[in-house]
Amino acid sequence: MIPELDISDTSAVRMVSSRQQYVMSRPVYSEDSFAEDHERIQRKQKTLLDHGKDYLTSCDAKRAKRTLLSFLPVIGWLRTYRVREWLLGDVVSGVSTGLVAIMQGLAFSLLASLPVSYGLYTAFFPVLTYFFLGTSRHISIGSFPVLSLMIGAVVTRLVPEEGPHANITDFEGLSQDQRRVLVASSVTFLMGIFQLSMGILQVGFIVVYLSDTLVSGFTTAAAVHILVSQLKFVLGLSVPGFSGPLSIIYTLESIFVQITSTNMCDLVMSIVIMVVVFIVKELNDRYKPKLPVPVPIEVIMTIIACAVSYSFNFDERYNVDVVGRMISGYESPISPSVAIFQESAVEAFSIAMVGFAVAFSVAKVYSIKHDYTIDGNQELVAFGVSNIFGASFRSFAASTALSRTAVQESSGGKTQVAGLISAMMAMIVTVALGFLLEPLPRSVLGALVIVNLKGMLMQFREIVYLWWRDKPECVVWVATCLGAILLGLDLGLALGLGVELLTVIFRAQFPRCSTLASIPGTDLYRDRKDYEQTFEPKGVKIFRIPSPIFFANIEFIKTKLVEAVGFNPLRVLRKRNKLIRKIKKQLQKKDKDITEKGIMDLFYTSPDGFKVMMEELDLPSDLRDLPFRVNWNAELPSDISAPRVDLHSLILDFSAVSFLDISALKGLKSALKEFIRIQVDVYIVSCDAFILEKLHSCMFFDDEILTSMFFPTLHDAMLHVYEKQRHGQSKAWVVRNSSLDLFPAYIFPTPVV
Repeated sequence: MIPELDISDTSAVRMVSSRQQYVMSRPVYSEDSFAEDHERIQRKQKTLLDHGKDYLTSCDAKRAKRTLLSFLPVIGWLRTYRVREWLLGDVVSGVSTGLVAIMQGLAFSLLASLPVSYGLYTAFFPVLTYFFLGTSRHISIGSFPVLSLMIGAVVTRLVPEEGPHANITDFEGLSQDQRRVLVASSVTFLMGIFQLSMGILQVGFIVVYLSDTLVSGFTTAAAVHILVSQLKFVLGLSVPGFSGPLSIIYTLESIFVQITSTNMCDLVMSIVIMVVVFIVKELNDRYKPKLPVPVPIEVIMTIIACAVSYSFNFDERYNVDVVGRMISGYESPISPSVAIFQESAVEAFSIAMVGFAVAFSVAKVYSIKHDYTIDGNQELVAFGVSNIFGASFRSFAASTALSRTAVQESSGGKTQVAGLISAMMAMIVTVALGFLLEPLPRSVLGALVIVNLKGMLMQFREIVYLWWRDKPECVVWVATCLGAILLGLDLGLALGLGVELLTVIFRAQFPRCSTLASIPGTDLYRDRKDYEQTFEPKGVKIFRIPSPIFFANIEFIKTKLVEAVGFNPLRVLRKRNKLIRKIKKQLQKKDKDITEKGIMDLFYTSPDGFKVMMEELDLPSDLRDLPFRVNWNAELPSDISAPRVDLHSLILDFSAVSFLDISALKGLKSALKEFIRIQVDVYIVSCDAFILEKLHSCMFFDDEILTSMFFPTLHDAMLHVYEKQRHGQSKAWVVRNSSLDLFPAYIFPTPVV
């Protein structure tokens, strides 16, 4: 149907005339008739044994090569490496990224409550293994502030700054710093085991349970924790480390108690560095297209701060806390502590999940931008091996950081050769230049950490966006953020996951069911509340179920179905059965010459009444003994309590139903039978073939529920209903007893078959 148009509006005329038209002439199909005309191929379902045989018998050189390339992706991209085009960009990118990685490694080691030297280890060892095993060509591997803070929470809990440490035998004979390094490396080692195990078991999909909303709320809360944890360095205060629920409150309380003891030299230096770094970063972003390489302002300010601190002897003159002795070179490998595994298994799993989720999200962004694929399971293997290898050499949890990865990509990096060069720079500083960083004030590192939190803290703006777009997602964001701030990152992540799963359950358990109506002039059906010009055929109700049907939502769907049709079919059936039983009982007492008054008496409630089992009322009564039938939709006497049902056909749209479990199948079957038993024709349309197979295998069909009720499309079912009603209304009833002429309008004679 083409709407009326203003002829002067030539653009509208062209738009309508350009629309393609289609005309289709075919029979009206039910699922049964469609199966008769179109034979379906019977596919054999393979068992696990069949898959195993195929896997073992299909081994050849080509498959072995493919397996090797999947396990060592470096072979694939190195073969096509364009030395002339890519090498210079990778070198420049590696140098730029290395400078940032060194500064972030030093700064983020403070978050992990470790000596700053070990931040350089994290910028070196994990990169080496990811170079060979990783599938992303652009992400920069190294420390990440959220993971560093989560590691620091475990370190502080097991080795507090004040008070006794945890009762772990492996701590014997170690200094406090050595104990903390052992805790951090052991937790990282266990984190790597979790990631490697998930990669080998091909369960990379588990990361989908960490939605973007949850990760955003979680990282925002982590940014708040990081900000609070760095205040003691910026202010030059001695604040003990707190862990567990409300630790951020206790930390703030301790800071405000000592606020009058602030070291003004630390504070002024931190403010100057934050302002300068912030301004230059903003200029880098604004003039990014014109700059070949972003200005490495963190490195410049670090060099200036080191020079000023060394020249004016800040350590002794102003009592400024400096980095101090830097470890030159690399220490021998260490073995992890099994006792620490037992104390930190929950935190290690959380760190593994968050680290992989963040890294995979960043890697996916750049893989789409540069048109190559990444493998989630191989990424788990790569990060697992990288963290295990790094932890053996005293590094802590490695992932990626968006800011560092942006530097690597924007400065011309094409492959992980840039990452390898950045690792070499970290090695040079560790082996030869570390002593130059010894006079660096810790407040400078704290200021650099805080100024790099801008991106994560700006995520608070998402609350308004989510509130107007998707309120359940807003609840997930707020619950995750508040939970992680107040309860700690580990418990906050668990709370966020719980709230997120509850929102999924809520959406699935309470789906937005709708009643559809026809769009005039088309074979389209839409929600009647969404359009003004719709047509609802009299006596037909189209009910759409927009979600899977399972044990948790079947009762809700049945309730919504009753609301849509306007009556409860089971109650209607019971009331009708009661009236039919009264009729039969009165017929046994009355004379066979039934008059209109006699029929009226049949519907009066007898003084003594009669009792009947509810189970019997749920089944249709046998009407063969009656010489007439009752028209339940006619105007019945006021004394007769029989609900009127104007519905003759109910169509259930299953186009959005993806699965159906056994419990829901039983509930659906009982609901359909309730409508069928009150003479309402039920049809199911657009049912998935897999669900149809399951209905057959679960003995869903019987004498009442037939396969002829199923139609491939909604329009097929509607045409069938129109045709059936047209023929049904033309049927004539043959009266076999003249005395029935006196029956009122609600009594029909029994038809002669």
